[in-house]
Amino acid sequence: MPKYDVDVAILGAGTAGMAAYREAAKYTDRIALIDGGPLGTTCARVGCMPSKLLIAAAEAAHHTRHTEQFGVTSSIAKIDGKAVMARVRGERDRFVGFVLEAVDEFKPEHVIREYAQFEDDHTLALSGGSKLTAERIVIAVGSRPSIPPPFEAAGDRLIVNDDVFDWEDLPESAAVFGAGVIGLELGQALARLGVRVRLFGRGNHVGPLSDPDITASAAKIFESEFPADWHADTVISRDGDEVVVSWTGESAGEERFDYLIAATGRRPNLDKIALENTSLPLDERGTPVYDLLSGRVGKSHVFIAGDATGDIPLLHEAADEGRLAGENAGRFPHAFRRTRRANIGVVFSDPQICMAGASYKSLTDQGIAFETGSVSFENQGRSRVMGINKGMLHVYGEKDTGRFLGAEMVGPAAEHIAHLLAWAIQSNLTVSEILQRPFYHPVVEEGVRSAFRGLNHALGFGPNPPLGCIDCGPGG
Repeated sequence: MPKYDVDVAILGAGTAGMAAYREAAKYTDRIALIDGGPLGTTCARVGCMPSKLLIAAAEAAHHTRHTEQFGVTSSIAKIDGKAVMARVRGERDRFVGFVLEAVDEFKPEHVIREYAQFEDDHTLALSGGSKLTAERIVIAVGSRPSIPPPFEAAGDRLIVNDDVFDWEDLPESAAVFGAGVIGLELGQALARLGVRVRLFGRGNHVGPLSDPDITASAAKIFESEFPADWHADTVISRDGDEVVVSWTGESAGEERFDYLIAATGRRPNLDKIALENTSLPLDERGTPVYDLLSGRVGKSHVFIAGDATGDIPLLHEAADEGRLAGENAGRFPHAFRRTRRANIGVVFSDPQICMAGASYKSLTDQGIAFETGSVSFENQGRSRVMGINKGMLHVYGEKDTGRFLGAEMVGPAAEHIAHLLAWAIQSNLTVSEILQRPFYHPVVEEGVRSAFRGLNHALGFGPNPPLGCIDCGPGG
């Protein structure tokens, strides 16, 4: 039997890699956590946390401009771009510091600050020139921004979302390419902070939404704040210090910007670890073929987790996958499957977007028979009271069983409502059972109850609730 340098080697010390390390360490002390890049996780350095810091500043500015509806007049907000970005960078660095402190608590002999590539199924060539053999390996190498080649015409005025959080001041203008989560959040935040923004998307997508009605509602809301072309054929050029973007379509035109922000998604760092030197099964994208419920690649001794999978690039998913991969690598060959949590996703725009459980597209593509319940937040009581009455919610239920399957929403308090909906889905509740749960008055969640009442009727499990029913609460 071959003798390996370590029992478990983990490639990448991000969220997934750190979670894998902690789990694997429960079963063996012969571990190598290998990462030659900057530590601190994508979330803390360039993702979740710095973006929310920028959004918080944008929301503060936005609220001061929209107090008249309450009979309150406020002075015009003065935005100090340097102060905004100083707070973003300072707090970002604090969050990164917390992560670095966690890594410092790992055993020093376990952490290797080098890059690694596969030389064969069990051998890793390190960037410092040495080699390491491992009986089991966890791939948690993360991802990086994806930049389409046409964007390179912008030269040094082309930046990715990672670069935004190192700005020392806000620019005058920016073209944001990508209408996904990153593009929507950055585009709206910058616009609210006084930056002239235009958003360019493809395929008429708005964030992760797939329900046509919810997508249309979201598009209309965002267009009321900043110009957005949800499907644009563009030509990019450079003129001095300006990026020139011309586009075709209904709103064809040309505009000049200080920067082009590429928010067109991320790509796994798998191309950097020489997977071609292994016998691992790969799909057409070069991603290892793995079992979602165990993290195991084929029938091998290799496991994969986090953004490297190219599946769901979210911190909580990366942490779950890392724990799963680390546990199975640590106790291998006894690798087990684990039930995954219900899907949940949030876009921190305003109003927020949320997805829970199965999406409209996934249900339609699978041919599942379902009905839809709907509510608009325009006249929902608590939402109108707070002046945040925008958006709508669709909930989906299975025809034969009445089981709640999923939801898509753009509207107020979506980050909180998403959790309630995901918990209900993971608890395998029917729509009728959900309606037996308590709903306080007056709260935004009463709108959720209205959607479920309509869905229950559409499924044939309950009466059609009367419009404006008093037991829903005024504006329920």
